[in-house]
Amino acid sequence: MRVLFPLIGRAHQEAFCPRAVRASTSKFTGAIFPFTVPASLIHLPGLRLLRYSRAFPLRFRTFKACKSRDMAAYKLVLIRHGESCWNQENRFCGWFDADLSETGIEEAKRGGQALKDAGYEFDICYTSVLKRAIRTLWLVLDSIDQMWLPVHRTWRLNERHYGGLTGLNKAETAAKHGEAQVKIWRRSYDIPPPPMDPEHDFYTAISKDRRYVDLTEDQLPSCESLKDTIARALPFWNEEIVPQIKEGKRVLIAAHGNSLRGIVKHLEGMSEEAIMELNLPTGIPVLYELDKNLKPVKPMQFLGDEETVRKAMEAVAAQGKAKK
Repeated sequence: MRVLFPLIGRAHQEAFCPRAVRASTSKFTGAIFPFTVPASLIHLPGLRLLRYSRAFPLRFRTFKACKSRDMAAYKLVLIRHGESCWNQENRFCGWFDADLSETGIEEAKRGGQALKDAGYEFDICYTSVLKRAIRTLWLVLDSIDQMWLPVHRTWRLNERHYGGLTGLNKAETAAKHGEAQVKIWRRSYDIPPPPMDPEHDFYTAISKDRRYVDLTEDQLPSCESLKDTIARALPFWNEEIVPQIKEGKRVLIAAHGNSLRGIVKHLEGMSEEAIMELNLPTGIPVLYELDKNLKPVKPMQFLGDEETVRKAMEAVAAQGKAKK
């Protein structure tokens, strides 16, 4: 029996899930198949954990339970918002405020249920100012009965601004311009898409939205590369989130594929080439165990069964491909 959630020993459990220490059994719900593991088995050194391998983005490795000397000083949970209506339609979304699809709502609830079943508790939450991330966080917090937690919303955790591509179907754009060009626009580190000009269908809905009224002209983008997205997200990470983690706060971040990829790149010191290939699935919580310097002591870990995570990651990767 394999689980993705790394409950190993009492100290590990108490860090995020004190209820699991007291429970006689702990239920682990994968994205499809729920199953129950006796709490006593959590402490067995032979328990094997499924973890994501950053060296092989679509492959998985198994690790034996870590020993106490390898235990992290801090833990951080990230979750990409559930599928949005524009994800469902395979459109470039960026800063357009698309809501969750019905599938996305279920993904967010399922991610929250995985956290609930594992007994996770948090102290503070962060999200963007876009409703698909905000609603995902609401659904997760509702699932774990922690809607009272303080939530900080910031434009700095918004999705990457896709500029003139906003609203276009990714597959149709790939058929017109070629998959290689679309991949450059979507996944290159420092090449932005074409800018959004004032005649664009969604220019007013985005650039004139009052949620951005306090942004300076330099802060309000017309398009962004991943490098640009990281440049505006990292100051918030360093100035606001890092101090909370170092104070011992249990942090949950619900955001977007590219803003989260920026955090992952920073945490893991990933190369520009490696981050281009990383696909974060929608609605699946990601656990990082960090040392005192906020460096990962283990690869990122997903809460979900291997097949569901794999399919979700492959679905994200396929969004920029032309239909055959």
